[in-house]
Amino acid sequence: MPDSRDTGLTLDPNYDANGLVTAVATDRASGELLMLAHMNAEALAATIATREAHFWSRSRAKLWKKGETSGHILHVADIRIDCDQDAVWLIVDPAGPACHTGQRSCFYRRIEGDGLSPVE
Repeated sequence: MPDSRDTGLTLDPNYDANGLVTAVATDRASGELLMLAHMNAEALAATIATREAHFWSRSRAKLWKKGETSGHILHVADIRIDCDQDAVWLIVDPAGPACHTGQRSCFYRRIEGDGLSPVE
């Protein structure tokens, strides 16, 4: 029998032992994968409330709004959650590059053998 979390219509995120779910953001216009981050309950609630992407920084151990210092905010057009509610998909309109390096996407390199090359 399927878990009600898998088939029901109640938002019930399945946070991991650290209180996090994985979140990916894609560009609404192009479909390009922009970034992967993590959300805790506070970040998910802030994202839902403001329609601007918020995440939990594991390295800084704090909530952060994407673009709070750079101005490169991810405006959220749609929020989806996967079948077992442990991953969130943000469909966004980015206001500038998504990557902290200044690249449009965090996924700007490909693995080739044991090295990396830029994605054109």
